[in-house]
Amino acid sequence: MTGDGSTAYNSHIEAIRQFEYPMLGDEIYLDHAGTTLYAKSLVDKFAADMTSNLFGNPHSASLSSQTSTSRIEDVRLRILQFFNADPSEFDLVFVGNATAGIKLVIEAFRGNPLGFDYLYHQACHTSLVGVREDASNSLCLDNATMEDWIGGTDPTSAFGQHARPVLFAYPAQSNMDGSRFPLTWSDGLRKTVSESGRQLFTILDAAAFVPTSPLDLSNSETAPDFTVLSFYKMFGFPDLGGLIVRRQAAPAFLSRRYFGGGTVDMVVCLKEQWHAPKTQALHESLEDGTLPVHSIVALDSALAVHRQLFGSMEDISSHTSFLAQRLHEGLTTLSHSNGRPVCIMYSQPSLTSKSSESSLGNGPVVAFNLQNHLGSWISLIEFEKLAVLKRFHVRTGGLCNPGGIANSLGLEPWEMKRNFSAGFRCGTESDIMSGRPTGVIRVSLGAMSTISDVDKFIAFVAEFYRTESGPELTPEITSATRQDLPELCVKSITVFPIKSCGGFRVPAGMAWEVRGEGLAWDREWCLVHRGTGQALSQKRHPRMALIRPVIDFSKGQLRVSYWEPQSKHPMPEVSLPLSADPSLFQAIATSKPMASRVCGEEISAQIYTSSEINDFFSSALGVPCALARFPPGGLGKGMRHAKAHLQKHQRVNRKIQCNMPCQFPGMDTPPDSDSESEKQKILLSNESPILAINLASLEALNCHIIAQGDKAVSPEVFRANIAIGSSTSGSQSFAYSEDHWSTLRVGQQDFKMLGSCRRCHMICIDQETAEKNDEPFVTLAKTRRFDGKVFFGTHMCHLPSSKTGTKEAQFPTITVGDRVLVDPV
Repeated sequence: MTGDGSTAYNSHIEAIRQFEYPMLGDEIYLDHAGTTLYAKSLVDKFAADMTSNLFGNPHSASLSSQTSTSRIEDVRLRILQFFNADPSEFDLVFVGNATAGIKLVIEAFRGNPLGFDYLYHQACHTSLVGVREDASNSLCLDNATMEDWIGGTDPTSAFGQHARPVLFAYPAQSNMDGSRFPLTWSDGLRKTVSESGRQLFTILDAAAFVPTSPLDLSNSETAPDFTVLSFYKMFGFPDLGGLIVRRQAAPAFLSRRYFGGGTVDMVVCLKEQWHAPKTQALHESLEDGTLPVHSIVALDSALAVHRQLFGSMEDISSHTSFLAQRLHEGLTTLSHSNGRPVCIMYSQPSLTSKSSESSLGNGPVVAFNLQNHLGSWISLIEFEKLAVLKRFHVRTGGLCNPGGIANSLGLEPWEMKRNFSAGFRCGTESDIMSGRPTGVIRVSLGAMSTISDVDKFIAFVAEFYRTESGPELTPEITSATRQDLPELCVKSITVFPIKSCGGFRVPAGMAWEVRGEGLAWDREWCLVHRGTGQALSQKRHPRMALIRPVIDFSKGQLRVSYWEPQSKHPMPEVSLPLSADPSLFQAIATSKPMASRVCGEEISAQIYTSSEINDFFSSALGVPCALARFPPGGLGKGMRHAKAHLQKHQRVNRKIQCNMPCQFPGMDTPPDSDSESEKQKILLSNESPILAINLASLEALNCHIIAQGDKAVSPEVFRANIAIGSSTSGSQSFAYSEDHWSTLRVGQQDFKMLGSCRRCHMICIDQETAEKNDEPFVTLAKTRRFDGKVFFGTHMCHLPSSKTGTKEAQFPTITVGDRVLVDPV
């Protein structure tokens, strides 16, 4: 119990975690606002119920049907009692989720002959914001406007028509930052608006509130007219929602036009169009079709197990408030060595707000962003990459709360529209626009969260995002010192014929063609999901690393095998011609092929029709997929361009003293460049025609990794086309010198450097076993992070020779062992 007696940590949770939540393992789950976790006891109880009872379709008179009907009504009553809602004053309508409950209410208001006016609080979830599209007039309100409205200043006066009903919506708790809003607003508005003679209805979004706080609907006179919630946010399972209707508001549904099976007593179709809705109970006229019987049965088990494990909702509220306060204080106290805070907080501390602002307090949600020691924002995408590797489950982005995000981040409508015009979309990697974040990091706690979860997350943020000392300078790299580089050569050449699958290592002595799009045969094929058309990636399907292609020029084939370390019976290999035989692909003229997407881009790929080929890959990965080809020379959606460019930490052809690549971004460097250069064509690579790594840099990286007690990583994890190294020892002094190269000459061919390669946690997949580890991304995040992004390796493209009459110009090639010159004169 804390000093003010308002919260208490439930240490019993630590004792039950391992048994009740075995799926957690070493994971740290901190996304309870998305959905909480289901207990093993819940699943076991539900399974026992299902295997000992026969549940039929409730729209019948059979014994099994009546069993279902009885159970549904029992659960309906138990849910109402859970919220202290008198069944004579309230009814519960089962829906798919909170959003489905909102849509059901809006169906009724949409049918009103006069239409309706809609007002909503700025903290509303997107699902409530969208209601405005059906309203005659709409207005978004903040707290101050709300208080003015309750005080008598009518914000709807400008709407003119006063015969239309007014619908007001607000959340009991913001899903974005945990802010809570007075449940008395419904009653206050009802009294204020009644004096004007207008009809007012209120809809309360309780989805984020009820998982960790008691909702009391005992007074029907002051309760909201409609309350929506999602049971999976409360219990983890089942996937089901509820709409609680105040019976005094039931006449609003008389305007609803649609009716479904089970909601009518009589329907006439021939010669006349007439029907008689059911009138005995409100829910009977609103629950269209067959109810999700088994989900409702599961809800019965969920209620029982929830009480058994966690006690009352008051107990859960105390437990989660304690943890939220601990988390908020822990993040708030983190600061860089120069005193700048690591975390910019958007949520209020739970206990402070509870004692000083309202009796509701702040929900167990902590929203924030990260800044480095110079005040530069940390990319949410980069944060999430590291969080995933360290097994933290959190939410980042806009959180489906546009008003809350805009208010917290100070984004004006014109700024949000400008960001959209500049390419920002929900889920895009460009999450910092015009020097400002477009979303937040949200950590949310639940009934089964523990002190350990909180402390581990605080330690994670401190380890990777707090700067405790200033950056160290490294020896200067100048044009003079470049001449002192050891003799460099090509150590290996690898092409990856099928995007995200294993590589084909070019044999020593074989001259390999260099094309404008990159090395010949590199990433010319990909695997696409048969349902979505999305190109598959190792990030989601690590076993793609075990798909091993071989380019067999003697037979003119691409031979592909699948090798799984534990398997005693390898799959027979499949082969396809290197030539682009049109008969192997879907005929565009006679079919409507689904658009394929690579890295978010829509492409026009050629899909193989062979069931033998496609079944081979589908069987290997356990994913319904097809092989597709994206050959060179395409136009329109048959062509892609490189995205790589020089980064701010790179200094090319400048005599300066540079900083060691490290975790301190914001160094005084030139801005991104190369934006004015001609776009380089690529096939299915992510960013550039060719990717190279410096083996001296890998050696330096492995020294850091080994010093921390982990195993060195192989060059293969970086999936580079060209590995450049030195034949001499002690080459670490030239580690990361590639950051400052401008051009390379490999053998007789020249290449232009396009910028450092931004990395994701795909480099943590062992290319031999497909096992996923923390390294090397974790160490790179400490040693190679600039502007919040992690880099290793360098992009480049081929520069055609000006000597057009030579063999090297007509057919450019490189070979393992070729000498490499940096910035040749």
